[in-house]
Amino acid sequence: MASGGGSMENGEPEFQIAPIIDCLLVLLVFFMSITSAEVLQIDDRIALPVAPDSKKKEKVATQEGALNVRWDGRTQKSVFSFEGPDYENIEDLTQVLRERKAAQPLYHVIIRGDKNLPAIEIQRTMSVIGAAGIDNISFSALNK
Repeated sequence: MASGGGSMENGEPEFQIAPIIDCLLVLLVFFMSITSAEVLQIDDRIALPVAPDSKKKEKVATQEGALNVRWDGRTQKSVFSFEGPDYENIEDLTQVLRERKAAQPLYHVIIRGDKNLPAIEIQRTMSVIGAAGIDNISFSALNK
């Protein structure tokens, strides 16, 4: 009788590696696809402020986006980036945020502000988010 599990002539079954490689590749593709969206939202040029009493973010089922605001010391201006591109025109950013809010009523924005950013720029950032109709915001900080 023929079997697909390998040769049993010497009493030990053969180890099939092809199905294991298939499973590993599927897992690799899965983890790459779910983390790529989160990685796009993080700007590594931003030095987050330290808040020792900050709390870890709770997992919420709402849609969220990270608004990165970094301070360009050379030009003495803030630079806004959202989901990859930088926004020179604040009205364009407001429109993008307004569309996200229209598509997802519980949309949440996380402000990732540079620790060198003046307070007036944080106020300006909050005004942009408010103009888009988003009232659910939080700030990102390190606790160490």
